[in-house]
Amino acid sequence: FTQAYAACTVCSPTRAAVMTGKYPARLHLTDWIAGHKRPYAKLSIPDWRMHLPLAERTIAEELKARGFATGHFGKWHLGNEEFYPEHQGFDVNFGGGHMGAPRSYFPPYGVPNIRDEQPGEFLTDRTTRELVAFIEANRDRPFYAYVPHYAVHTPLGGKPEVIAKYKKKISAGIAHRNAVYAALIASVDDSVGAVMKKLAELRLDQNTVIFLTGDNGGLSGTLGANGWRRPLSTDNAPLRLGKGSAYEGGTRVPLIVKWPGVVKPGSVNEATPVISVDYFPTVLEIVGAPGAGATRAGAPAAAPKVDGESIVPLLRGGTRLEREAIYWHYPHYHPGSATPYSAIRQGNWKLIHFFEDDRVELYDLGADLGEKNDLAARMAQRAAELRARLTAWRTEVGAQLPSPNPNYDPARVWDNERLAEGKAKAKKR
Repeated sequence: FTQAYAACTVCSPTRAAVMTGKYPARLHLTDWIAGHKRPYAKLSIPDWRMHLPLAERTIAEELKARGFATGHFGKWHLGNEEFYPEHQGFDVNFGGGHMGAPRSYFPPYGVPNIRDEQPGEFLTDRTTRELVAFIEANRDRPFYAYVPHYAVHTPLGGKPEVIAKYKKKISAGIAHRNAVYAALIASVDDSVGAVMKKLAELRLDQNTVIFLTGDNGGLSGTLGANGWRRPLSTDNAPLRLGKGSAYEGGTRVPLIVKWPGVVKPGSVNEATPVISVDYFPTVLEIVGAPGAGATRAGAPAAAPKVDGESIVPLLRGGTRLEREAIYWHYPHYHPGSATPYSAIRQGNWKLIHFFEDDRVELYDLGADLGEKNDLAARMAQRAAELRARLTAWRTEVGAQLPSPNPNYDPARVWDNERLAEGKAKAKKR
């Protein structure tokens, strides 16, 4: 899929959307946990939820109820201990906790639910070994493995020999010049390969469905959430900007699906936008859950009430879904210049509504993938129609909105970043 999207421009909300099939705006879980604070900004962010409620039915709970063994391996980042994976339908939880990143990719990781760390091991490799052991232990029954590796995420780290390999590949004219980032991606590639090899060895490769995707766009800025500056991680060109942004670089992600006997190897869907909320109903339809094809809020009682739409018709070779639009809602600030926004994509048209100045931007993604040509003024009627649809959707899902900040001070908007950056520099010294 070349037009796959994360449900949010940052991690935690997208993960919640994958688990529940619901938009982050509906869940009121709209930022990475614990979020970015800017107390003197123009707007005050809403009082949003910093955990995935136990009352929400997760994909793991649905599959466990149907006899599947369920395992979580890697990053959870959806609340404190009472909301950990073992309380959300997972039989096994390796590494899942409240943290959004490890302290290091080498021991000590500083991550809950990882024991028996061995000197010199690498976190991605260790996670893969635990996953492979889970597959082996459940080879004779249906299983569901959710594997959100901590990689690729700051603090960047890689095995020295792999970093050295990619340093040799850096040359003039190459936009991707961070060898550590490349080494971290390579570790995830190796993990995928190891899992595929194990499935083939156990003769499970022909009846296992695999989804490979991401939770937000690549990190294209150099300002960290704690104020420190870091080397540039990646370049999302031709997409505009990256993680935290309203633009395509913030939300467009890879999606590869392997479904033996159904998905034709090498086939590509370039026509249809899909989004994280779609995976929940898709998996339920694949396993034959009653009513799983009827997926929207207000669906028959047999189907979970979700916002996503099953993409099984696309996996079977179709080119369109029934829905008219997909949405994003991020009423938060993010390190750098990102400000609160909502967005809608309908066909090739994408409208972004920025809350600070009540401004909209309109792009034709079919002709302008890099979002360089704002058509809002030139196509005012289309912009107004999309804005009305976006506003109606926000009302329907109960989206929380930012409000005017009584402490707004233009001279102090960046105080938190400056203070944190100063502390980070002092710590380095």
